[in-house]
Amino acid sequence: MTEHHSGFVAIIGRPNVGKSTFMNRILGEKVAIMSPKAQTTRNKINGIYTAPDVQIVFVDTPGIHKPQNALDDYMDQAALSTLNQVDAILFMVAADEQPGKGDQWIINQLAHVTKPVYLLVNKIDAVHPDDLLPLIDKYNGMYDFAQVFPISATQGNNVDELLQQLTAELPVGPQYYPDDELTDHPEYFVVGELIREKILALVHDEVPHATAVVVERMKDYAGGKLQIEATIFVERPGQKGIIIGKGDSMLKQIGIKSRQDIEALLGEPVNLKLWVKVQKDWRDNNAYLKTLGYNTKDLRN
Repeated sequence: MTEHHSGFVAIIGRPNVGKSTFMNRILGEKVAIMSPKAQTTRNKINGIYTAPDVQIVFVDTPGIHKPQNALDDYMDQAALSTLNQVDAILFMVAADEQPGKGDQWIINQLAHVTKPVYLLVNKIDAVHPDDLLPLIDKYNGMYDFAQVFPISATQGNNVDELLQQLTAELPVGPQYYPDDELTDHPEYFVVGELIREKILALVHDEVPHATAVVVERMKDYAGGKLQIEATIFVERPGQKGIIIGKGDSMLKQIGIKSRQDIEALLGEPVNLKLWVKVQKDWRDNNAYLKTLGYNTKDLRN
């Protein structure tokens, strides 16, 4: 009988290197939101990959960056708190960017880690192959990585080879979650993230980063549709106007595009109602961050 392997694998890296795209590629479903804007992921999001001989729980962490407010500090703490709680670490960098101060800062944190660290050079489809080796040499000179995998999260290059390596290296262990479970986050959380993804896609500049989404209700049926109600929080009245748009045009777009993804996720028709409320400076209010699910105290314990 083949041994079954299982374990937890953290994905870390600077913002916008493709961590969420990579995890969604592995799972075959949209669990983590994707956006070309940096600092998209705010919480650790566990994605569960299950095969006959292995179960890997991937922890997609927020991109590590210099904090500008209490929310940024929370995001850094969320990322770094995973390093000593997992079986392996995937440090992802972008093939079309040279190592920077942010990468060096992350590598400095890895100096205290005893688990194997794999270097994932993502977005190889965006560069000429001749440019890859010099970049990999630079990173190998900064840290003793267990192995290097040049990958494309969008096209899937070398992703299967990485999964095979992780399967071989993870300890023998049980299957923690059912075969069909893709994340340990409740549906409320994932639905809220899908709505926030549409805000990131449709609204520009600083406004998307000043928003938070709370799903207030997700139950009952009317006309054969699941009733979902969610509130979009912003920091300024002007931001509320932008989210709503002229004649409610922007809010309608956010709602239509969100509903399409939510229905695909849940496999049933939904009726989505959205509200926009102002909560002044919520990103710097630790008490309010906690009400939105960003609990910094838990990270530091």
